Amino acid sequence: VQLQASGGGLVQPGGSLRLSCTASGRTFRTDAMGWFRQAPGKEREFVATISGIGGITYYAESVEGRFTISRDKDKNSVYLQMNSLKPEDTAAYYCAAALSTRTSVSSNEYAYWGQGTQVTVSS
Repeated sequence: VQLQASGGGLVQPGGSLRLSCTASGRTFRTDAMGWFRQAPGKEREFVATISGIGGITYYAESVEGRFTISRDKDKNSVYLQMNSLKPEDTAAYYCAAALSTRTSVSSNEYAYWGQGTQVTVSS
């Protein structure tokens, strides 16, 4: 099973980026998926998650209203639309897939992880 994340890059404050993550080797049609991030010198933190059934979403307070998580089950993919980016959003972003339909903010609940894609917000 592999999760391939892409879409990171360098963007100015206030700009937007859309991250994509496509899974192969297993379908995750009814499993929750999520995004986490890790900045240099900091622990990995939860960003957003979407449930396997019903598309229920949940966000970290720091990104609520600016980021949107979505998924395309036919493409076995999850996305993170990031708007109004701030320098503090700079981090490596990781997609993850759970073996449960329920959303979770805990990285321990996710069984599969992508390799990370770097997002740098700077002028």
